[in-house]
Amino acid sequence: MANKKQMTEDEKFLFLDKDFINSPMAQADWSAKKLVWVPSEKNGFEAASVKEEHGDECLVELADNGKKVTVNKDDIQKMNPPKFSKVEDMAELTCLNEASVLHNIRERYFSGLIYTYSGLFCVVVNPYKMLPIYSEKIIEMYKGKKRHEVPPHIYSITDNAYRNMMQDREDQSILCTGESGAGKTENTKKVIQYLALVASSHKGKKDTSATQPGSFVHGELEKQLLQANPILEAFGNAKTIKNDNSSRFGKFIRINFDVTGYIVGANIETYLLEKSRCIRQAKTERAFHIFYYMVAGVKDKLREELLLENFSAYRFLIAGHVSISGQQDDEMYEETMEAMNIMGITEEERTGILKVCSTVLQLGNIEFKKERNQEQATMPDNTAAQKVCHLQGINVVDFTRAILTPRIKVGREVVQKAQTKEQADFAIEALAKAMYERLFRWLLARVNKALDKTKRQGASFLGILDIAGFEIFEDNSFEQLCINYTNERLQQLFNHTMFVLEQEEYQREGIEWSFIDFGLDLQPCIELIERPNNPPGILALLDEECWFPKATDISFVEKLMNTQASHIKFSKPKQLKSKTEFSVHHYAGKVDYNADNWLTKNMDPLNDNVIALLNSSSNTFIQDLWKDADRVVGLETMAKMSDSSMPSGSKTKKGMFRTVGQLYKESLAKLMTTLHNTQPNFVRCIIPNHEKRAGKLDANLVLDQLKCNGVLEGIRICRQGFPNRILFQEFRQRYEILAASAIPKGFMDGKQACGLMIKHLDLDPNLYRIGQSKIFFRTGVLAQLEEERDLKITVVIIAFQSQARGFLARKAFAKRQQQLMAMKVIQRNCAAYLKLRNWQWWRLFTKVKPLLQVTRQEEEMGLKDEELQKAKESAVKYESELKEITLKQTIIMEERNALQEQLQAETELYAEAEEMRVRLAAKKQELEEILHEMEARLEEEEDRAQALQVDKKKMQQQMQDLEEHLEEEEDARQKLQLEKVACEGKIKKLEDDVLVMEDHNTKLLKERKLMEERLADFSSNLAEEEEKSKNLTKLKNKHESMISELEVRLKKEEKGRQELDKAKRKLEAESNDLQEQIADLLAQIAELKAQLAKKEEELQAALARLEDEMAQKNNALKKIRELEGHISDLQEDLDSERQARNKTEKARRDLGEELEALKSELEDTLDSTATQQELRAKREQEVTLLKKAMDDEGQTHEAQVQEMRQKHTQAVEELTEQLEQSKRVKSNLDKAKQALEKETSELTVEVRSLTTAKQDVENKKRKVEGQLNELQARFTDSEKQKGELGERCSKITIELESVTNLLNEAEGKNIKLSKDVSTLSAQVQDTQELLAEETRQKLQFSTKLRQMEDDRNSLQEQLEEEVEAKRNVERHVSTLNIQLSDSKKKLEEMAGNNELLEESKKRLQRDLEASNTQFEEKASAYDKLEKTKNRLQQELEDILMDLDNQRTIVSNLEKKQKKFDQMLAEEKTISSKYADERDRAEAEAREKETKALSLARALEEAQDSREELERANKSLRTEMEDLVSSKDDVGKSVHELEKGKRGLEAQVEEMKTQLEELEDELQAAEDAKLRLEVNMQALKAQFERDLVGRDEMGEEKKRQLIKQVRELETELEDERKQRATAAAAKKKLEGDMKDLEGQIEMSNKGRDEAIKQLRKIQAQMKDFQRELEDARAAREEVLGTAKESERKAKSLEAELMQIQEELAAAERARKQAESERDELADELASNTSGKSALSDEKRRLEAKISQLEEELEEESSNMEILNDRLRKSTQQVDQLNNELQTERTTSQKNESARQQMERQNKDLKAKLQEMENQVKSKFKSSITALEAKVAQLEEQVEQESRDKQAVAKGLRQKDKKMKDLMIQVEDERKQAEQYKEQAEKGNTRMKQLKRQLEESEEESQRITAARRKLQRELDESTEANDAMSREVNSLKSKLRRGTEPSFSSAPRRVGGSARRGVIDDASEEDGDSQGDYNGTKSVE
Repeated sequence: MANKKQMTEDEKFLFLDKDFINSPMAQADWSAKKLVWVPSEKNGFEAASVKEEHGDECLVELADNGKKVTVNKDDIQKMNPPKFSKVEDMAELTCLNEASVLHNIRERYFSGLIYTYSGLFCVVVNPYKMLPIYSEKIIEMYKGKKRHEVPPHIYSITDNAYRNMMQDREDQSILCTGESGAGKTENTKKVIQYLALVASSHKGKKDTSATQPGSFVHGELEKQLLQANPILEAFGNAKTIKNDNSSRFGKFIRINFDVTGYIVGANIETYLLEKSRCIRQAKTERAFHIFYYMVAGVKDKLREELLLENFSAYRFLIAGHVSISGQQDDEMYEETMEAMNIMGITEEERTGILKVCSTVLQLGNIEFKKERNQEQATMPDNTAAQKVCHLQGINVVDFTRAILTPRIKVGREVVQKAQTKEQADFAIEALAKAMYERLFRWLLARVNKALDKTKRQGASFLGILDIAGFEIFEDNSFEQLCINYTNERLQQLFNHTMFVLEQEEYQREGIEWSFIDFGLDLQPCIELIERPNNPPGILALLDEECWFPKATDISFVEKLMNTQASHIKFSKPKQLKSKTEFSVHHYAGKVDYNADNWLTKNMDPLNDNVIALLNSSSNTFIQDLWKDADRVVGLETMAKMSDSSMPSGSKTKKGMFRTVGQLYKESLAKLMTTLHNTQPNFVRCIIPNHEKRAGKLDANLVLDQLKCNGVLEGIRICRQGFPNRILFQEFRQRYEILAASAIPKGFMDGKQACGLMIKHLDLDPNLYRIGQSKIFFRTGVLAQLEEERDLKITVVIIAFQSQARGFLARKAFAKRQQQLMAMKVIQRNCAAYLKLRNWQWWRLFTKVKPLLQVTRQEEEMGLKDEELQKAKESAVKYESELKEITLKQTIIMEERNALQEQLQAETELYAEAEEMRVRLAAKKQELEEILHEMEARLEEEEDRAQALQVDKKKMQQQMQDLEEHLEEEEDARQKLQLEKVACEGKIKKLEDDVLVMEDHNTKLLKERKLMEERLADFSSNLAEEEEKSKNLTKLKNKHESMISELEVRLKKEEKGRQELDKAKRKLEAESNDLQEQIADLLAQIAELKAQLAKKEEELQAALARLEDEMAQKNNALKKIRELEGHISDLQEDLDSERQARNKTEKARRDLGEELEALKSELEDTLDSTATQQELRAKREQEVTLLKKAMDDEGQTHEAQVQEMRQKHTQAVEELTEQLEQSKRVKSNLDKAKQALEKETSELTVEVRSLTTAKQDVENKKRKVEGQLNELQARFTDSEKQKGELGERCSKITIELESVTNLLNEAEGKNIKLSKDVSTLSAQVQDTQELLAEETRQKLQFSTKLRQMEDDRNSLQEQLEEEVEAKRNVERHVSTLNIQLSDSKKKLEEMAGNNELLEESKKRLQRDLEASNTQFEEKASAYDKLEKTKNRLQQELEDILMDLDNQRTIVSNLEKKQKKFDQMLAEEKTISSKYADERDRAEAEAREKETKALSLARALEEAQDSREELERANKSLRTEMEDLVSSKDDVGKSVHELEKGKRGLEAQVEEMKTQLEELEDELQAAEDAKLRLEVNMQALKAQFERDLVGRDEMGEEKKRQLIKQVRELETELEDERKQRATAAAAKKKLEGDMKDLEGQIEMSNKGRDEAIKQLRKIQAQMKDFQRELEDARAAREEVLGTAKESERKAKSLEAELMQIQEELAAAERARKQAESERDELADELASNTSGKSALSDEKRRLEAKISQLEEELEEESSNMEILNDRLRKSTQQVDQLNNELQTERTTSQKNESARQQMERQNKDLKAKLQEMENQVKSKFKSSITALEAKVAQLEEQVEQESRDKQAVAKGLRQKDKKMKDLMIQVEDERKQAEQYKEQAEKGNTRMKQLKRQLEESEEESQRITAARRKLQRELDESTEANDAMSREVNSLKSKLRRGTEPSFSSAPRRVGGSARRGVIDDASEEDGDSQGDYNGTKSVE
């Protein structure tokens, strides 16, 4: 499933991506770092790796930031391998701890996987967003699938429950628990939705529905089941701080199914409705939804009937109308009403329900007041009471009497008792709560009645429990006890069922296991709450206290303390806030309960007088609500109560009333019995954060919930058993590497293989169990195996690598050896050749050898003939072979074809391999590119270093350049004067050209504007024409929409009137509030002003410090950046140096290796010859030289490295020194520069003036060139514009023609449209005639509207009057402000006192801080002590566990010892057997030898007997011969002799046969003997070998066993030692425990004292904080004013500065005007400054223009966006119109169908009547069938009418949407028009700015012209001045000459005077001084 290449949107939120889990990188990282979990405040737990261990503490490195932290060993938790990351079932985790569970949930949540299993639990984390995992597609995916086949989901749990119910016929239950806002209700909805789809009866039973008329009157059962939820949510849900739709009650929905699995009916039971919510709520919370739905949604007559008012009018709705985002209350009201309609609740019942709701709200408005002299309550205003009585159908007087002076039975007399205000208020609130609760119960009963209508019987059911989870608040009351008690019972059920299932699996798998009932763990706490007696529990004691008069909550708690003080789960709280507090230790933690008002809550008393009134109400619905009014706790019980306990109970008759606790206990007992009878499925909902943000998970919050939900409790239970389990195949596959030698080759059963593996692994039997199909492990075992597996794999890989390296090394060595051998052969051959080279005979042999072939020609001929014959024979052979080969070829061809096919397959594989190679090549290229980039970076860094050196040189050259610059300036000045004259002529020409071009440009622009205006006019005309045509089409639609709009207006007007009334009341209330607030504000301002001054001073000081610190920070940052850059450069240099060093070292190694190779070669090739010795000597010399060279090189390299290092360090130091020097030089240069500038300004004023003139000329030149370029560009632009304008003109003319054509067409269309309009008007007239009646109604409505408008006008007048009143109030406020200013002065006087107060406050704060620190220290010490206590307890438990383990180990060792003894005995028996066999074999051998000997003896005896017989035979023959020869008595004895002969021959033959047989037997015996001897020898040899082997084996085993025995003995000794140490440690621990307990008691006492002090200090702190907050508010206001004043001051300072600068400039100008020498220079400076100012203005204007252009672009983009929006909105409008038309067509079709049905109905009725008239008596059965059909048809008609209504509603909604869209469109059009206007304004602004720019340019041109004139005059004057100075000089020289004696004649003087006269005339400007001078000369 998860291995799909691409997952869909919905699958991403279900399936896990397993790429990360299976990644070897993660596995390697985990195994390398040895990661663990460490506690963290922020994230709950953080990943870290253990670095060091110091006793109880460990040094740990955090994985995220690398920070090292010391952590206690007890706080460290193990981490799971990456294999278990994001695991779907957390029970599979090998390390089951809080950290792992939290990490798994967090990882899954961030991956979008909100569902996770934890054993039996399904943990759900609220995603706070809609996920696409609840569609029908997903339902189909989960349908009929097992839990492990699909990912975790609520659908999986539901489907499994449903399938189990169907298969096992066992009732099922799904238990959803969790905090408010965790998603319980949503998950229950999803369960119901799934079941409604999967098990709906109408899918497969459409046929049966026809045969069962009236089975579902108001829709199908599934629909009703789904619609029950909105009703329950409306009446039982509310908005809380955590959740917008929080269920304020628990519910158990029981869905019944028949045998086939279809839904038959349902039943809902509720628990603990929070009825107090209808009286009071928090500010941001709401009461039950129905109140808001009713007030917002009820309209017209029903609103008047229910006497409804605005939200703010009701006291019980504390925060008024609190809206919920994405939810409209009026729409929700409609939905609830529809749901009620579907559920079959009638209109009368609905109005009754709403009346009760309205009554509850009105009860809150009843106000009571005390009488002046008495405590008796009175009701001054009874309007609310009248409304209540009207709604409930009771008498007002009776009601008020029943509330204020109820009748109470005291003994036998009935007395009227006056009630106090508190009692009356309590009675009203109690009545409201009881009324709402009874209404809720009635509704529930009604819903259950509707859901349980069917006649089919339910075979089994599936229950869904939606109840609040375990809750621990700051203040826990009676409700929390009930909820926590429920959760205790549910957790007990879970524990029981979980381990029952677990232990069932153990039994199934055949595991040894002693049964444990973990449900008993929670029994003490449950007994503490519910135990009836001996001793009584909390609820029993509470009930008992309710019976006693004068009982209080304090007496109840005291009784509890006395009875349950010794209970394990009960304790007193350490910090007693009040006497009504006690603590209970639940499974999720300790909870402190406050028993305030528990007796009243348990009794739930009511005013029985009022209940009697309600019971006798005129309204039947209210009578039905208050049926069982007898069982109510009345005022008689309240009368017997003491004054201390307000409402509690007394003893009444048996069965009169039952307490809330009893009822809840009974209902819970029923629920638990039903749940025990079912198979439960657990869902735990978790809230990830309180901010309702998606994707955020608060770790501590989730951990608390996991604890409260019992998930961690489940994990604790899991640890007791064997939570980790693996199938045999998986275990073998994954961990076979750890026991490879244990499993033999070939097939083996999985169980046997696993058993062998575990035996080999030597695992403790307590840590595992082997089942039938799985192997079970305790927690942490798999993680240990994973670590061992990783180690084994690393070892294997290292071995593989070493083998590979060894193989490569051996290969290289073999190659070297072959080379050496070849070298030796070559050397040998060379040596032999050298020896034979100079031997004469060898030379002769070499020369003769080629000549010897001449003598062998005949032999060669003979050889060739032989070869020819052989060739012929071979040819014959080849022909025969050819035939064979051709046959073979055909076979081979076939094989070739087969091979080709194989080749193709291999080519495909090759292609794939080639693709892989290409990819690898691409990767290689990428890596090479990265390498190149790195090299490029290196080069860049080198370039930077070079650049720095270059910069250094530049800095040195700058000084020279500056000196040369002065000389060049003087040379350039002279050149510039020459260029100046030429430039001015050019400038004049260009200026003239520019003027001409500008004139031309302006003309073109005007023409363009005219053309654009004409175009705009045409386009606007066209748009108007189009709009007219559109308006004509829209007129019809407007006529139709007018009616609906008028109706809406009427309703709006009515609403407006009501709102105006409310606004009037509000304004009156607000005016009163404002006056009170003003008084309060005056007092507050008086307090706040005093604190302001001090705070301002502190602020200023802080700001000053901040600025200083910021400046320091900036400087430091700059320095750091510079240093970092420097360090990075140095590091790069260092890296390059290291690389170079590595290279040299490598080269050195290579040379060393080559040297060694040469040595080895030399040693191999050494021979005894002299030449080789010489070579050897030479080579040794070369080697020594090489060694020396190598040593020298090494030394030089080291020296170089050292030098490089020194250089590097020197370079670094030099660089730093250079940097410092450059900085110093720079500073010196700056100083020198300043000095030079001063000197030059003082000494060379003329040079400066010249340089300024030169600069001016240069600037002018540049500007002129720029202007020239600009003018040229402008000229080209203008030409382009001219061309473009011409083109545009032509285009515009073409467009004009097209527009005129379009206009003509539009006029034609207009004519057509007018015709269409006339036809349409005729149609409209027809429709108007049809709608005449509607228009009359409309007129009536319009008259009503006018009346309403008149009312509205009157209300507006009233409003205006109120506005005037408001103005008067504002005037009053202004007077009060004046008074405020006076009070401020007084406040300033109070400031002194405030300072003293602040000092005292500071002292108190210091004291507080000290006490806080003390408290924190004590708290931390206490926490540490608690931690140590817990740790010691855990250690104790661990030690006990270890003891158990050790005991098991000892028992195992004993078992091993026994086994060893058995083995020894077996070995002994085997050896004895072998000895017996040996003895037997020896005995057999002996027997065989004896047999052989006896046989040999028998043989010898037989041979002896044979020899004797032969002798006898011979003797007889001799006798025979003697007899024959004697022939005595022949005749007589012949016959006898023949007989004897025959007998003897027979005997002889017998003897022969016997002899042969004996010989055969002897041979056989000898053969047997030989065989036996051979066998004996072989057996002896084998036996000896076996004996030797067995002896060796026995000895080895003996050694091993001895070792094992020794090890076991050592282990036993260790065990004994450990036991001794453990016992000692235990004693120590017990002593430490006692000490710690004493310390804890002491610390507790100290802590209690500290807490008391803390509370006092906290109270003081709160007061100070309030004062501080007030001061802050005042300070902020004053800061605001101060900032404004500062801004003003700054602006004024800036203006002052400007004025001062202007003054300074004026003074300078005055001084310059006074000095005549600098007049021309000043004029030049003023000109240049004016020019610069103009350029600045020009730049500023250009910047403004660019800004305006940007704004224009922005506005155009906005316009485009708006147009897009308009298009979209128009498209939406079109879509909606289309939908409207479709809806209308469907409605018309429905109407036609309805009419047809009505006609059919009428026809059928007529037929029915006819049939009744014809045959009444005959066809009764057919009539009944027809009646049933008629009923069905009527139902169908009703359904169609409902559908029609729904369609109509949909149409109305769509109409509303249409109107809203139209309004939006109009708004957007208006916005578009506004934007257009803004754009036009912008354009006009642009034009104005352009005009200003043109004017400024004209002014600049005038100024430049004036400047040029001035410059010309200046130049002329300078020239004249130069000429005059020359003449003066010449005259001076002449005069000096004239003063000499030789030249003192008269004519000279005359000439001189005449010339002087000429000079006087020529130089009028400088005439005064020169004239005087000449005059004096003339006199002389």
